Amino acid sequence: MSTITLGVDLAKIAFSACEMDGAGHVLRRQDLKRDAFAVWLAQRPAGTVVAMEACSGAHHWARRCLEYGLQPRIMAAQFVKPYRKGGTTKNDRADAEAIATAARQGNMRFVPVKSLDQQVRLSWHRVREGYKVESLAIGNRIRGLLAEFGVIVAQSDLALRRQLADLDAPMGLPVEFKELLRDLADHWRQLRLHLDACDARIEAHARQDERCIRLRAIVGIGPITADAAVATVGNAREFKQGRQMAAWLGLVPTQHSSGGHARLGEISCRGDAYLRTLLIQGARSSLQRAKAVSVEKATPEQRWIRTLDRRLPFGKVIVAIANKHARQIWVMLAHEVDYDPSASVRHPMQRQVGMA
Repeated sequence: MSTITLGVDLAKIAFSACEMDGAGHVLRRQDLKRDAFAVWLAQRPAGTVVAMEACSGAHHWARRCLEYGLQPRIMAAQFVKPYRKGGTTKNDRADAEAIATAARQGNMRFVPVKSLDQQVRLSWHRVREGYKVESLAIGNRIRGLLAEFGVIVAQSDLALRRQLADLDAPMGLPVEFKELLRDLADHWRQLRLHLDACDARIEAHARQDERCIRLRAIVGIGPITADAAVATVGNAREFKQGRQMAAWLGLVPTQHSSGGHARLGEISCRGDAYLRTLLIQGARSSLQRAKAVSVEKATPEQRWIRTLDRRLPFGKVIVAIANKHARQIWVMLAHEVDYDPSASVRHPMQRQVGMA
């Protein structure tokens, strides 16, 4: 294996590379255009470590490195920042050197390279979120315009659709303004159609993937969350345990501990915000389901949720459920097992509590 480490500051057009030897000495620096960088990368010796920050295009270049027999290393930008010299001084060459230095640290955590299938599936999720934001913005814009003319619409899509379908009613709206509203309503309708198409495609992905089918057995995990989890973490084996995956998702409290005194704060909210949001939304559904089912028919997990709900505030209950779901997802993906609602009863710690 080569002892050379390449730190690459990726960009759309101009790339900066820093080459380090096994002792951490900078051998050379190069600034390359996109086409020249692709050719230069293919000429590197097999086994060379190529380090990059996680950014747009990082997974594409990581797959190219694998094709050339190189070893890609993708790191979160927050882990690279401490190794940049000069503090406030920032340029492409300094970034490339910091990336190469960070990649040589024995305790560095790397981002797994996503496959083409994973990136395609996540693209549907990103586009879907964009349609949601646009649809909400246009709906609010229509409500605001109507309010300028004294027409107040309830805060629901159904109420707004009914109002737009009845623009010819005697409300005193100018003809030109009605034409504008009809154009906006048509655009709003098209966005909802696109959003429905994204939902259908994501659900099709979830139906065809055995891993998603297993995850959907968890109460509160639907096709969108299951597909997002599989597309984001794959087999989840880059995490040593479910606790690490929950921490990566930002579902654990921040720590301000010193001198043996543990001080826990709010949840860290780090990592993948989209997947964390889906898990939080699913936790709400799980809580409602647990409170609605009778005690006799409740699963051990639902009884645990009801116990939490009696002694903790709503927000903490939701985060605890989402944390548990993240750990369950890790077990099911990493060990390829089905969902078992009674698994906690057979846990060694639970048996010790029962014996005590």
